[in-house]
Formats: sequence, C-alpha cells, structure tokens
Amino acid sequence: SFPTRRSSDLAKYKRKKKKEMVKTKNLTLMVTAAVLAALTCVATMVVQIPMPLTKGYVNLGDVMVLTSVWLIGSPWGVAAAGIGSAMADLLTGYAYYAPATLIIKALMAVAAFYIAKCFMNGSYFKSLVGKVIGGTVAEIIMVAGYFVYAIILYGNVATAAAGIFGNAIQGAVGLIAGVLLTVALEKAGTKKLLGFDK
Repeated sequence: SFPTRRSSDLAKYKRKKKKEMVKTKNLTLMVTAAVLAALTCVATMVVQIPMPLTKGYVNLGDVMVLTSVWLIGSPWGVAAAGIGSAMADLLTGYAYYAPATLIIKALMAVAAFYIAKCFMNGSYFKSLVGKVIGGTVAEIIMVAGYFVYAIILYGNVATAAAGIFGNAIQGAVGLIAGVLLTVALEKAGTKKLLGFDK
C-alpha cells in the first residue's frame, strides 16, 4: 500500500543520511588527525633542549600529544600523537629514538584518553580532574618509557637516569599546558564545531 511504501522510502532515506553522516565524520576525523600530527611534530621541533648524556632532547611535543587525544579521542588522537612525535625525531636527526617515541607517545595518549574518559560524564570539575590524572599517568609512562629505552640503547643505568629530570620537567610543562589548551579549545566550542561532541 501507499503508506507502507512511503514508510519504506523514508527508512531508506534515513539510512542513507546516516551513512553519509558517518562518512563525513570519519573524513573530518582523518583530516583533523593529520593536522594534529603535523602540529605535534612542529611543537616537538620548535623547542629542543639537548641532553648530551642520553643524546636525546626535551621538547614541547607532549602539549599536543595530550591535546590531540583529548580533542578527537582514540584511535585517531593516538595515531596523531605517536606519528607526529616520531616524525619530529626522524626530521631532526634523532631517528634512533623514533621507534620508541612512536610506542611511548601512543601509550601516553591511550592512558590519557581512557583515564579522562572515566570522568567525562560528571561535572566540569570532575572532567578536569580526569584530565589531570590521565595526563599525569601519561607523563609517568613517558619518563619511564624513555628511561627503559635509554638502558636498552646504551646499556648503562646511570646514563639512562641522567634523562629523568629533563623528561620530568618536559612532562610537567606538557601536562599543565596540555590541560589548559584542551580546556580553552573545549570552551571555544571546537569539539562541537568539528562534530566530536557526540
């Protein structure tokens, strides 16, 4: 009958629209992730304080590692954090750190996102606390991860330990700036504008 056919056409139209919305959101996520990976790479490269003993460097990349994953979530934010950070190592002559950086930064992003997610359905203050806790755990992963990698790389605990202080400072700056930047972007309605608030 006519009403049945009309109802069927309406259901098909809704399904089609839903598929189009999913495709648009996925495309937006991919493009945003690529932009965030580039920004993570740039943030890592802009300020580099060399650490001669470990042949590594302290940087501001963690700000974007945290912001990326809190802004667009997992897995795209995780990919942006890991790939963007590893790209910076490859482009600045620290290629021997790139494999570790890819894994460590990705693990940081995973921890920061899923811990913060546990606090997302509460008040604004609870959400902020979630970011601080998640970010803190992420930075601990960073410090511990590079410490272990330096031991593997140089076979010397004392040499590896020399990088702990610099990485801890980097972590503290990354945590504070990352939380502030994310909160600013959320208040500016960035998530809603990109359609990531749903």
